[in-house]
Amino acid sequence: MRRVSLIVLAAFWLSMPASARAGEALDRGLVALQQTGGGVFLSWRRLATDPASTEFDLVRCELDERGLPRAAVSRRVGGRTCFVDADVRPGARYRYSLYARNHALPGASVEITVQDKPRPWLSIPLAGAYEVKSVGVGDLDGDGQLEFVIKQPDFNTDPYQKPGYWKRSETTYTLEAYKLDGTLLWTYDMGWAIEAGTWYSPYVVYDVDGDGRAEVYCKAGEGDPREDSGLVTSGPEYLVKLDGRTGRITARTDWLTRDGFAEYNRYQRNFLTVAYLDGEHPCLVMQRGTYNLIKIRAMNRDLTTLWEWQSTQEQERHSGQGSHDLIAADVDGDGRDELVIGAAVIDDNGRGLWTLAKGHPDACHVADVLPDRPGLEIFYGFETKQETGGLCLVDARTGEMLWAHSEPTRHVHSQGMAADVLADSPGMEVYAGERDLPIRWLYSADGRLLRAYEQESLSPRPLWWDGDRIHEVCVEESIRRWEGPSLLDLDGRVVAVLDALGDWREEVFVSAPGELRIFTTTIPTDVVRPCLLEDHLYRMHVASQTSGYYSGAHVGATDRP
Repeated sequence: MRRVSLIVLAAFWLSMPASARAGEALDRGLVALQQTGGGVFLSWRRLATDPASTEFDLVRCELDERGLPRAAVSRRVGGRTCFVDADVRPGARYRYSLYARNHALPGASVEITVQDKPRPWLSIPLAGAYEVKSVGVGDLDGDGQLEFVIKQPDFNTDPYQKPGYWKRSETTYTLEAYKLDGTLLWTYDMGWAIEAGTWYSPYVVYDVDGDGRAEVYCKAGEGDPREDSGLVTSGPEYLVKLDGRTGRITARTDWLTRDGFAEYNRYQRNFLTVAYLDGEHPCLVMQRGTYNLIKIRAMNRDLTTLWEWQSTQEQERHSGQGSHDLIAADVDGDGRDELVIGAAVIDDNGRGLWTLAKGHPDACHVADVLPDRPGLEIFYGFETKQETGGLCLVDARTGEMLWAHSEPTRHVHSQGMAADVLADSPGMEVYAGERDLPIRWLYSADGRLLRAYEQESLSPRPLWWDGDRIHEVCVEESIRRWEGPSLLDLDGRVVAVLDALGDWREEVFVSAPGELRIFTTTIPTDVVRPCLLEDHLYRMHVASQTSGYYSGAHVGATDRP
């Protein structure tokens, strides 16, 4: 009877629209930017709930010096999700309003003043001259618009006790919540109990409690427990819940203990993410450990423990299989998320599903690499020395090796890449390289070595930008096509790439002194698809990007544009 019930539940869950599991009731995300060559480019979200016949109207009002409308022009733009208004005057101020003709969702509006020298980004001025370390997104006040929770300053210390890695924290981390118009909603000082480094300070922005507003969850401590050296090796540790509207602590529970870990560098590796372990409700998942012992706890909306797991309780070797991120994905198609901790996967019930027992991977991408093959795959690049398989692709359901790099590797390093960057190669291409040798490899989805490079970036960030179905990449401070010219120069450090505004293409979040810049494309496209944040796998990736090292988001098996 239970088996039949589970099958019925899974079938019902899989039939629900993507937005039912995505956690936000998003608005249209209307955005307006000037094109370099002239005209105003507008784009907006298509939602998963939109009927296929949905069409849009744009109304443009010119505003006088008092901000009052004095002329209006209406345009029917059909089912597309972007439009170029070429008939604009320099110095004029316009208000654009968007309406969906067969949808009950209220309209959206945005204002823009036509500049002589337009800038290619939206700006969120910060409350000080610091730079951003990371950024998370969520609807904090329930109005359908995304807010942005940054961590500052841009300082990082690593737990590894080798000279040049760990360094004493110069200041505490602060979380700050901003609206797109620059309004500062609140600040939260993480305190001296949290050292200023990636591995000490995971946080997540997501509506876990189901009230229609995102909360912020983060690791916390008490007082100033630093030793004379600056290390924090004792004192209570917590997970705290911050109200999304005010930043106030509304709930608290204990963090996973330091017990059983061999040393400071091992226990100061902390993760936090969101997973739909029952296929219906979001749960919080915390993890401690990467390189040897690994502990995980799953909690419900009330922070009540659902289950706990330790790598030592498995008969097969799960210890030391952690990656630099913690990814929630339904790898076995049962309608419930599993946890990809690296070279091992933990099932939704808190039991090991499979392990490769190959050690720690630096690169770990859960994606639909082979679109003609059912389900998801995982691309790995292993930091641990390997005779073969230092780069490999495995079946996400079973861990079966689909293909492997045949030569020895010493230390495959950084995040690598999984993206469809070549139009003439079916599926996604995967890429990674050595830390200590000038060699990088680009493989096809089916395991053919396509290129070998020297001195290229170890972690190009893929994104959809120019309007076709092939990825572009962010490399250092520019957006370009793979092996192609730069499309746009970015003035600042890239901190995130995700679909936060406008149509389905992705924005690039760049940190500059005292400013968070959001670069959004102004290239027209005829490709129409729902907002990427409504894709479940993509949203789970985005939720995890403020914990561990940054890793790009991938859409699910049936949702590639």
